[in-house]
Amino acid sequence: MEQTYPFDVQPAAETKPALIDAWEPRRPIPLDGMLERNKYPPLLTALIGLVLVFILFQVVIAPLVVVALLLMNGTPPGEMITALMNMVDEQPGVLMVANTVGQVFGIALPAYVFARMHSSRPWAFLRLRKPDWTLLLLALLGLAALVPVVQWLGQVSDALPWPDAIRQFEQAQLELIEKVLDQQIGLFPTLLMLAVTPAFCEELLFRGYFQRQAERGLGVFWGIALTGIVFGLYHLRLTQALPLMALGIYLAYVAWRSGSLWTSIAVHFANNAFAVFLGAYVAKRPDLEAADLEKMEVPWFILLSALVFFLLFVYAIHQTAHAALGRRAPADHPPDHLP
Repeated sequence: MEQTYPFDVQPAAETKPALIDAWEPRRPIPLDGMLERNKYPPLLTALIGLVLVFILFQVVIAPLVVVALLLMNGTPPGEMITALMNMVDEQPGVLMVANTVGQVFGIALPAYVFARMHSSRPWAFLRLRKPDWTLLLLALLGLAALVPVVQWLGQVSDALPWPDAIRQFEQAQLELIEKVLDQQIGLFPTLLMLAVTPAFCEELLFRGYFQRQAERGLGVFWGIALTGIVFGLYHLRLTQALPLMALGIYLAYVAWRSGSLWTSIAVHFANNAFAVFLGAYVAKRPDLEAADLEKMEVPWFILLSALVFFLLFVYAIHQTAHAALGRRAPADHPPDHLP
């Protein structure tokens, strides 16, 4: 017998879990993936994903690509160990190509797969949507103001009593980049390996997947803070962890505040591209080294001025985003209650 309800009232439909994004208020992001159906905590999946990506990138894909490239270049299998030990001095380009391939398949691709395991709309989950161009421009101006602050934080961090082993390890990293720049393989390939690929791949993982999950588990403020801290430590440059954390927190903020990962990708690319151009300049100057630039002192008046301008740009970003969200908000969601 068909069941009837008085006054034509039908049973309420089961509400499907969804993520409400202020930048798409009329189109919630469904949480219908495998990890959501099994109710895994967001912060746990973020940390597990980060560990898996680190292993996949650093231990599996990049080393395999290095070996494959050496074999393709004619290195006999019996001389592989020697070739690997001398690679930094003799074939730095191979390491950089392996690093680039490793980032694409060991960082960006897993980040997408993880997002797909949470939602059938992975790009929206990762905030990979069209940016607001005004916010993107303000974010780039904010980066320009932040550079002296980051430089000063680098000096503070470098002045700490780090063990010699850590300094030697980081010096080897700088020497590898210097050797790549010395090869003069061309501006576009260098930017592709050192600026474009890291900007897209790392943002997809950190500000896309990890930050979204950290925000769900800890809230926006602590999600942004944790994302920046983890980003700083992930680069394995402890003497520069403090400035990298500051940059990571800013990238996390602009990704959240602008609602678009493309904004943080653009800022990340601009930061890396500036470093590439600066490194290329140093490579042509035998009297300079990359380490000299990191130790360059920032006068207090420049630091103070930069900090003031940076705060003004952050305020402008906040106000512009709030106004943009107000225009997107539905009638039952007044702008005063927007993030």
